[in-house]
Amino acid sequence: MSFAHGHVNAYCSKIKDFDDAELISAWDDDEARGQANAENFSIPYSPHIEDVLSDRRVSCVIIASETNKHADLAVMAMEAGKSVLLQKPMAITLADCDRIIETRNRTGSWFSLAFQMRSDPANIRMREMIRSGAVGRLGLIRRRHSISMLFNKTWVEGAGQWHISAEANKGMFFDDAIHALDWLYWTKGEKPVSVMAEIDNVLTDVAPDDTGVALFRFADGCFADITNSSVTWAGENTTEVYGDRGVIIQNHGDGPSSVLPPSPVAVKLYQSDKPESGWQIQDVALPSTGHGERIYGVARPFVDALKAGVPMCTAEEGRVSVEMCLAAYRSAESGRRIPLPFSED
Repeated sequence: MSFAHGHVNAYCSKIKDFDDAELISAWDDDEARGQANAENFSIPYSPHIEDVLSDRRVSCVIIASETNKHADLAVMAMEAGKSVLLQKPMAITLADCDRIIETRNRTGSWFSLAFQMRSDPANIRMREMIRSGAVGRLGLIRRRHSISMLFNKTWVEGAGQWHISAEANKGMFFDDAIHALDWLYWTKGEKPVSVMAEIDNVLTDVAPDDTGVALFRFADGCFADITNSSVTWAGENTTEVYGDRGVIIQNHGDGPSSVLPPSPVAVKLYQSDKPESGWQIQDVALPSTGHGERIYGVARPFVDALKAGVPMCTAEEGRVSVEMCLAAYRSAESGRRIPLPFSED
């Protein structure tokens, strides 16, 4: 249901070759976009959404529309008896997130968000180490999730244009930092209690914002520094985790850090009680084809999760990252520390 978000093309390119899944039909409110992409994957296209939702062969729909259309489409699909894989962010408002959750609860539909960071081997390994206490009590987490897309005039004026619309997508920090925020919540296993943030245009003026930095505080005292930029050409360290017993470093974990030849290791661990071991290199391979490999990597876990009846990211979890992001925007707008839970009122 919609090809607006380009990630769905990566999913379809994999699913079309699966033995246990089939691409049945496609709809898009942009007929030219829908026809072109459906033809590319040999999927029958219809300009009428009812044709998809009434098709009994369709067990699950992938919703990849503009963000402000997520809630309406997700509710419509679940009320039609379909399972839903929804592209991030879950919705632009918490009210729309709650509408999706209410419909999921009422219909009993399988529902999941498509966060590729949860399927990435490096992120899975870091989460395992943190949860097992490998670095002890956490004091500081630093995570960058950046792209260079606002430097790309072709993208800004073409297929990516809706991403820079405040109405369709709020802002680029909202569009992309949501990955890092979901990763933080998924990894640490708890919501923060407050946030201070700066979000603005610093190098361009084509979008509502191009860069943001949010500092979250957790109840246990841990700080989390989340940086997102849509105007970053290159990078290296993506994640740093500092605890009272050790340190975790991840390299080549976002777009800018994956475009140059990778020299550092993907993930390494230092433990204070094993100084003789130095950096302990983890058995995690760097993506061989760049950051896009992580996006393609969603397709298999998605189908497996659907078959198992267990979501990769629940609706409630999807709401948390939206709440964290909206609170960061409120902090940037007001110049104040914002407590969480956060209310839009």
